[in-house]
Amino acid sequence: MDAIVLAGGYATRLWPITKNRPKMLLPIGEQTVIGTVFEELEADDRIDDVYVSTNEKFAGEFESYLAGSPYEKPQVSVEETTAESEKFGVVGALGELVDRENLSDDTLVVAGDNLICFEMGSFIDEFEANGAPTLAAYDVGSYERASSYGLVELDGNEVVDFQEKPDEPKSTLVSIACYAFPSETLSLFSTYLDGENNPDEPGWFIQWLQDRRTVNAFTFDEAWFDIGTPESYLDAIAWQLDGENVVHRDAETEDVELQGNVQIMADAEVTDTTLSNSIVFPDATITNSELRRSIVDKESRVDSLNLSGAVVGAHTHLNGD
Repeated sequence: MDAIVLAGGYATRLWPITKNRPKMLLPIGEQTVIGTVFEELEADDRIDDVYVSTNEKFAGEFESYLAGSPYEKPQVSVEETTAESEKFGVVGALGELVDRENLSDDTLVVAGDNLICFEMGSFIDEFEANGAPTLAAYDVGSYERASSYGLVELDGNEVVDFQEKPDEPKSTLVSIACYAFPSETLSLFSTYLDGENNPDEPGWFIQWLQDRRTVNAFTFDEAWFDIGTPESYLDAIAWQLDGENVVHRDAETEDVELQGNVQIMADAEVTDTTLSNSIVFPDATITNSELRRSIVDKESRVDSLNLSGAVVGAHTHLNGD
């Protein structure tokens, strides 16, 4: 079985912290977002090869990351885009990767920017048991949130209706970016794209597929975070840290109050400051300040400020004096 990890987005909603880095490599506790996916795939003997589907702009970042990682299965597969305006769309990129890498086995597709907290092995078990295209489904508990995803209606485990981003969702059970496809369905990406269907979100493909094939769902109750905004990134960190704080051994802190879910990375300097639900990137400096639910990127400086919900870009200097 092969796996594709989607990592081709430009994450404009997370700018400036993702303007020059892929959001999949954002730190979350002692791991990266995409590293949590690689761990699961590396541990499952049914997965042979892992293809990291990314763009030309960030291909080098992933190659460097993988070169220094313990993972043996992942390899970078590059789509020829360097900016958001050039993107093929997720389905378009999947179709091209299937052709480019000559995939012919059952294939798992999972987003590299999601923190998925169920065991991937259990999802694969469900797929192997039913032998049909399978998606992971989660109850987001909010009709407003549900309208941003693919809405799933089930009869038992079978998907009997799928609506991508409905204006008026009838339930809160949504499809997340985790799918498994039998080998004989891989050619349907080309069929779908040749029909001039929407190439952007995989949900449009699933909606099209559900009208032509049996599609099953694996429902789960464990946590799930779609990391697309500063708020969702901080929520994922808070879940991962579970009220604790992570301070890198090479960071310097003095007269600092950490109120929980705080991550301070290597070579950061924090003095006379209170932090809560925040992350401080390497080589950042914070003095005489109070930060709540904030992100301070690398080599930035924050002096004498009280910030809430702030995103401070790299190399930025903010002084409240």
